[in-house]
Amino acid sequence: MDSGTKEWWMFAKWSDEYERGVDEYVQKAFAFKSQGNQICFPCESCHYRFWRHESVVRDHLICNGFVPRTDKLSELGISISIESEQTILDNDEGSNPNDFNDDIVGLLHDARDAFTNEPNDEAKNFVKLVEEGQEELYVGCKNHSKLSFMIRLFILKCDHKLTNAAFGDILELIREVLPDAKLPTTFNEAKSVLKVMGLDYTKIDACPNDCMIYREEHENATSCHVCETPRWKSTDTENDIQNENGKTYRIPQKILRYFPIKKRLQRLFMCQETARYMTWHANGRENDHLLHHPVDGQAWKEFDSLYPKFDDDPRNVRLGLATDGFSPFNSMSIVHSTWPLMLINYNLPLWMIMKPEYLMIALLIPSPSSPGNDIDIYLQPLIKDLKGLWEFGLETYDASTNQRFDMHVALMTTVSDFPGYAMLFGWSTKGYLACPECHYEADSEWFPCSGKNVYRSNRKFLDPSHPWRHDKRNFDGKLEERCQPIPLNGIDIENMLCDFPNAFGKKQKKPRRDVDDPTPWRKKPIFFELPYWKHCSNRHNLDVMHIEKNVFDNVIATLLDISQKTKDNVSARRDLVELNLMPELQPIELEDGSEEFPRSRFWMSLEQKRKFCQVRKNAKLSQGYASNLSRCVQVGERKIAGYKSHDAHFMMNYLLPIAVKTTLLKDVASPLIRLCAFFKGIWSKTIDPRGLGKLQSEIVETLCLLERIFPPAFFYIMEHLPIHLVDQIKLGGPVSSRCMYELRRIFMK
Repeated sequence: MDSGTKEWWMFAKWSDEYERGVDEYVQKAFAFKSQGNQICFPCESCHYRFWRHESVVRDHLICNGFVPRTDKLSELGISISIESEQTILDNDEGSNPNDFNDDIVGLLHDARDAFTNEPNDEAKNFVKLVEEGQEELYVGCKNHSKLSFMIRLFILKCDHKLTNAAFGDILELIREVLPDAKLPTTFNEAKSVLKVMGLDYTKIDACPNDCMIYREEHENATSCHVCETPRWKSTDTENDIQNENGKTYRIPQKILRYFPIKKRLQRLFMCQETARYMTWHANGRENDHLLHHPVDGQAWKEFDSLYPKFDDDPRNVRLGLATDGFSPFNSMSIVHSTWPLMLINYNLPLWMIMKPEYLMIALLIPSPSSPGNDIDIYLQPLIKDLKGLWEFGLETYDASTNQRFDMHVALMTTVSDFPGYAMLFGWSTKGYLACPECHYEADSEWFPCSGKNVYRSNRKFLDPSHPWRHDKRNFDGKLEERCQPIPLNGIDIENMLCDFPNAFGKKQKKPRRDVDDPTPWRKKPIFFELPYWKHCSNRHNLDVMHIEKNVFDNVIATLLDISQKTKDNVSARRDLVELNLMPELQPIELEDGSEEFPRSRFWMSLEQKRKFCQVRKNAKLSQGYASNLSRCVQVGERKIAGYKSHDAHFMMNYLLPIAVKTTLLKDVASPLIRLCAFFKGIWSKTIDPRGLGKLQSEIVETLCLLERIFPPAFFYIMEHLPIHLVDQIKLGGPVSSRCMYELRRIFMK
């Protein structure tokens, strides 16, 4: 068959070339891959989901067409030309990298080879699951097998928040309509199918005061060994509940749900497509010396140099941990906070890292309130598994190479908002030393009238030869000769906290702090139990999403003088008198005892405020680019409220520069436009590391210019944190793989 630049499947289905190609493919496939005289095949309808006999396979390929997969064809010795292979792989980096997600049976048969050499109990269960996956849902069903249909039902249950009872009723209805369908009768029976796939979770009872969890030596305890709170809601045996199997059980006061990670990590390598992507960071990217991915950051490279044995095998997995609190009832009026912990797979390409299907939930911590610093109690089972995966590894089958290997896993970083940063890091993000990057060298001032600490000493981050360091008149009247702080490394922190007395639990007495040594540490983080954690350079990330949202909120509230939110209020002006700062903004006491407040440089008239709001009200946006911003703008009341984090991101990058340019003076508008340009720059998907120095000097100069315009009360901790974002880009790569946008969408579903 001479097809020129065409492969046989690219010809018309009625052509002789196509028919000869089908015959050749069927002959090779049954010679190499048949099991019980059946194969999975890539017709346009089946997509490797069903196992058929030879005659059925040929008919399907002739009638429905052939959709090739390069990895499957290479196993049969069928080569693919560069042109056709490029056509097949064009969508690898597109918006739909998951065309194989519904290929449930194909995935299971890829994984089946992993158990051929060790027929243990797990292998037997998995082979049984493969056999069930081959069963038709009912006689003649071509679209779903029994297993794929059950998985789709579970997806619908999660997406639409169906209760267990509703799920069971749907199963009963389907069985009535399709009496021959091979379906389970109850929800619990359906759920047992997923356990074999490693998609179940473990319930671990916990103390309601966050003192301990009932595991290992305390597994059979009936009360907390710290605060002696009973484990069960009722100690009366008459209140025991009897389940459908006749067993009785008591209701614990609090339950931690742990989703074991070992099987799920193994599953990533049992599917050939996913296994190929798991080594993308080493074999699939172009090394153009730009920052595209965390692998391009300094933290990854430093870790590789310290642990070359771990780096030798690109299949070793690098993870990030993300957490945030949310209300499971979709109501902000209910005080209830549930904390999920997600694992981010950094082996994958950048366009797949934050996809929901590749994020793994590890823990679900329920509570009426946040666990706070006691979150370490709930991290114990996860840390134990991570230690084992680092020290001993886990034997795993790689479907892409048809080999077994010992998979090792390292947790590289964490992602959270600023309160979550304090919970995970153990450093208090309130008070005089709220900045964990500046640590003990953080420079803040207490403003008595405003009742908060202010961070406005940004000149020490300037270049040592910068003239603004000697400008007393336009700043605080002092020379600035200090150098910028050097962040603490992991070894210093571990030595500093080696004897720190951890005390977990809401009723546990915390260690009293010495007044002369107001240490900001609240605990020694549990992450230091990982042997490599002290050598991770980018242990905790500042979340750009929350920082950008808070900075935008403060800018808008101050410019529009929104009541209860503006930073240029009466208290802020009176602080200027107390500290003898910015005399042009200090209140003037009149003869009748009242006060007159001079207009600031960013003051706007009512007409200017309406014009400022009108820019956002009239903005025409592409479908799906942002939400309906016009509903957030109240032109008559001169307010902008009710917008989400992504709306703030869009307005900060595109709309705010236009609004300030048309309404404010040039010397006021220019720093705000530079601030917007900075945030827009750090969100780039590709960053040239040679330009990071200029980006850092830009944000420092911008904050210094804002110091000369806004009152000091404007510079809360969130206005200080942008100064550290560039350093974190150097360590961890672009911020898109280390932010909370996609994670918040998942948490809020």
